Amino acid sequence: MSVPADQRPWPGLDVAGLTILVTGFGVSGYAVADQTMQRGARVIVVDGADSERNREQARILEVLGVEVRLGAEHTASLPVLPDGATIDLVVTSPGWRPDQPLLLEAEAAGIPVWSEVELARRMQAVDGPAWLGVTGTNGKTTVVTMTETILRAAGLRAVACGNVGLPVIEAALDPEGYDVLAVELSSFQLHRTEHVMCEAAVVLGVREDHLDWHGSLEAYASDKGRIYAGCEAACVYPSGDDLVTSLVEEADVVEGARAIGLTLGAPGPSELGVVDGILVDRAFLAQRRTQALALAELDDIAHLGPHGAPPHIVFDALAAAALTRAHGVDPAHVREGLRAYRAGAHRSEVVAVGGDVAYVDDSKATNPDAAAASLRGAESIVWIAGGLTKGADVSALVAESAHRLRAAVVIGEDATPFTEALARHAADVPVVRIEPGETGGEDGDPGDPDDRGAGVMRAAVEAAASLARPGDVVLLAPAAASMDQFTDYARRGDLFARAARQTTGGTA
Repeated sequence: MSVPADQRPWPGLDVAGLTILVTGFGVSGYAVADQTMQRGARVIVVDGADSERNREQARILEVLGVEVRLGAEHTASLPVLPDGATIDLVVTSPGWRPDQPLLLEAEAAGIPVWSEVELARRMQAVDGPAWLGVTGTNGKTTVVTMTETILRAAGLRAVACGNVGLPVIEAALDPEGYDVLAVELSSFQLHRTEHVMCEAAVVLGVREDHLDWHGSLEAYASDKGRIYAGCEAACVYPSGDDLVTSLVEEADVVEGARAIGLTLGAPGPSELGVVDGILVDRAFLAQRRTQALALAELDDIAHLGPHGAPPHIVFDALAAAALTRAHGVDPAHVREGLRAYRAGAHRSEVVAVGGDVAYVDDSKATNPDAAAASLRGAESIVWIAGGLTKGADVSALVAESAHRLRAAVVIGEDATPFTEALARHAADVPVVRIEPGETGGEDGDPGDPDDRGAGVMRAAVEAAASLARPGDVVLLAPAAASMDQFTDYARRGDLFARAARQTTGGTA
């Protein structure tokens, strides 16, 4: 190759003739291998997991000429190519840590190491779809899918992609061509992404999370802030959030890009906010210093909570409205899209109702900040919480939420962080501990991974139902990861929904 991969002209990067190493064979790794192989690249994939799933995917790609090497011995260092060829580019999975030895070796050898997102951005044609980017510790999926729904209400061909749904590279290179991509990006994806170049982007907030991966809150925030790099129209941010504001101020954007604030109160100029139950825009109109545009009413999103949309959902709606308004969507289509929107699975989803008690699945609330937002959505709650806290402190969460708690049901292999916080900050709240050893395998086959945790969740829901009173919400918002007792957060939520429907007689 005469010109290094990171110096080729782009957008529209031509990968034909490049030798590309893909590290990690998950959804994005498979998509990278498939898309680059189709365009004439030589592709080698390495993954430490020699699993049946990976072997099946390997068989598909190997027929097409992709070389797949599975097993830990292939991930410790750069592979040696038998014909003496050199690797031009490494495209890495977001799951691979920055200090992974193979990646460090590539960097030391001067080989570019990119994310799938960086590669997608460089390969996308000059006249390809606009990107509306979303990141933040919590709320990403809600905002990106709301954005997709609003764009489609406006008659645009749009798709949510990235950390949710379709891989970015498949969306960016779609042969039919999208008008707009609503791109959800995690800090892991952004870490090795230099050129996001969104039309508009939002950082919803930065709270302590994934610090074991990033090393510090500052490094985590810095990676989140990469989403603003190259913004053309608008950098959207929570008004009053000093950390995110600093990310906007430091961003290298296109001349003329504006900072657009979001507030749950009355907005000032260049902000979106709420006035008398109406979501209003004082940013995307010429008379913003003296006038505001009505976008939607709170009643339009009331279906997104058990007793109307909670504050964090209202904020998410404002973020989606800001991104789509930056793209030029009319207010009427914003309202139409918000009315049509339905929350995704495991995000403040009402899964059953019985005896005037609503059962809400927010299994995706895997950290204290996400759980706090969920708990603010109701006034009287029987809270199901617990799991792997990964060192996070839940004391502030319990202290803030104590006045809302009718009772708490604690799951997880180690309940100590929750029981101690409840005893300290909510001593009058009844607490039921579901001991893990007493419930394994009560539902189905205990040896079946799909039934892992089923007994725990059934016992938790039964305990919560016995404590709830008419008008209460039984809320699964664990504030912790799931892997100690469940396959993943989605399975945890599915088991909660199943148990809730059994308890209420199937009413949803």
